[in-house]
Amino acid sequence: MKTLYIIPMAERIEESMALAKEYNAAFEYNDFYVPDLLEDKEACRRRIEFYKSLQRDRKKDMLHGAFLDIAVHSDDPKIREISGIRIRQSLEIARELGIRGVVFHTNMIANFRLKSYQKNWIERNVRFFQQMLEEYGELEIFMENMFDETPDMLAALAERMQEQERFHVCFDYGHALIFGRDIKAWVKALAPYIGHMHINDNDLQEDLHETVGAGSINWKEFTDFINEYGIQSSLLIEMKEPEKQRASIRYMKEQGIYPL
Repeated sequence: MKTLYIIPMAERIEESMALAKEYNAAFEYNDFYVPDLLEDKEACRRRIEFYKSLQRDRKKDMLHGAFLDIAVHSDDPKIREISGIRIRQSLEIARELGIRGVVFHTNMIANFRLKSYQKNWIERNVRFFQQMLEEYGELEIFMENMFDETPDMLAALAERMQEQERFHVCFDYGHALIFGRDIKAWVKALAPYIGHMHINDNDLQEDLHETVGAGSINWKEFTDFINEYGIQSSLLIEMKEPEKQRASIRYMKEQGIYPL
């Protein structure tokens, strides 16, 4: 599914809706990972109702789930408990919105190479997200690379979860370039499991979320990799401002960058 996604900006929703209509794009909501909003039940309810009130089809939409300090793999049962509460909260919001799925982060300590830590990370994520898929049978779940230095752990998790048709990798291309470096190894390892992608531009040093074409990423190489490994996933242009989204789309169309 090559659907294009943009982040809706609630404060400029008419612009977001016009852009989505013009390019047949879906929304990926970035409001509901913010702890302050999740803690404020009334504000959270108002934001949900606001998005439900818009005259648009939400079935292809997605949201970015809670990720700050989330660690379902922790040795501390209290941290696992709170992490589970936040993840379920994200999934409940997605269920109420009637959308496609939710993106979460790997959130591993990337340079903690102790074998027992890595084993626990995989085993606990497998158990937890298998349970989430059972509880929320109408939703897809996507796991996004963040500070990961290699694709190995995420690929291992995806392989363990490959019989779960609604579990996918969300490949953040910018994160892989910044933290992982060997970008072809990333694409090759994750290609069989990628169901969604995040792109934006950066200086190959910081996660700047710049307009596509405004940074140092080689976008021809990106599209070449997509074609080489036969990736057919949806894709989010991950910046919030409508003007940056429009400029990114214009550049992508001019340069023939996937999926435009």
